[in-house]
Amino acid sequence: MTMTKNVDDAGVLDRLLPEFACTSDVLSGTNTDGTLHPGILQQWFGIHWWNSRQCSILGTIILVVLPLVMLRRVESLRFTSAVSVLLAVVFVIISSVMAIIAIFEGKTETPKLVPISPTKPRFLSFHPIASELSKTSDMTFAVKLSLILCAAIYSAVGVFGYLLFGESTMADILVNFNQNFGSEAGSLLNDTVRLSYVFHLMLVFPLLNFSLRCNIDELLFPKRPPLASHPTRFMSITISLLGLIYVAAILIPSIWYSFQFIGSTSAVCIAFIFPGAIALRDAHGISTRRDKIMASLMIFLAGLASIIAISSNITNAVS
Repeated sequence: MTMTKNVDDAGVLDRLLPEFACTSDVLSGTNTDGTLHPGILQQWFGIHWWNSRQCSILGTIILVVLPLVMLRRVESLRFTSAVSVLLAVVFVIISSVMAIIAIFEGKTETPKLVPISPTKPRFLSFHPIASELSKTSDMTFAVKLSLILCAAIYSAVGVFGYLLFGESTMADILVNFNQNFGSEAGSLLNDTVRLSYVFHLMLVFPLLNFSLRCNIDELLFPKRPPLASHPTRFMSITISLLGLIYVAAILIPSIWYSFQFIGSTSAVCIAFIFPGAIALRDAHGISTRRDKIMASLMIFLAGLASIIAISSNITNAVS
């Protein structure tokens, strides 16, 4: 059970940090290879202290995230979750329309390879949601529908985004939408695309945070009453998590750095190290000697690859 919670925590964290980093990139801009890409707030009001990266993330937490993470039942987030899905669909529809218009105008890029959308959809809130359903069998349909929806959304973003921006597609594709498309309608669509997805990320955050908070509480206080019934513990864990994520999001200069370190740490742990550790632990006595040898080899190779990747990331960040 503890190992499973560690896997869940790693999966949630590698989603929460990029979400805040992405939000701050869109609202307050980012600097990539010496090129400043202004955010929406900077484009609208100019560059001020109150629309800096630190302030935009803090404002997002206080005005949007904090009221939602204070809800103690995942069922209470059903409406915001539905709105977040709707906003993601709006983002896909608008970007698709822009790409189709660009195709007819001959402004699209010719793909050198088939564009791939690097997404890792994980159902990190599976257990909290399933436990509150009147019929747990409904979760099977929900998972299938979610898989189809995730695949459709991410594939559409990958294909149409690459058609629009080609080789200039950035790590955070939302930053690409700050360019001038030559008309007021184009600027309006740009802002709508970015804002729709930013609000989508804001509304998704509380659902992911719910799972992380529950797992951490059960790891730290396994014999205590449920978290929802203990206000002091609930508040302390919630505020502490938000504070840690806020500091981490500020320290990450660009979402690309987040992707690099997540890929070389938590992704490796989730895909290789934790499964290997579960096989070695063999709580149910079903692993064969061959399984344990393979698990040990997998952990060793994954650890070695992770160390090499982390070293490379640090070298690139410093240079």
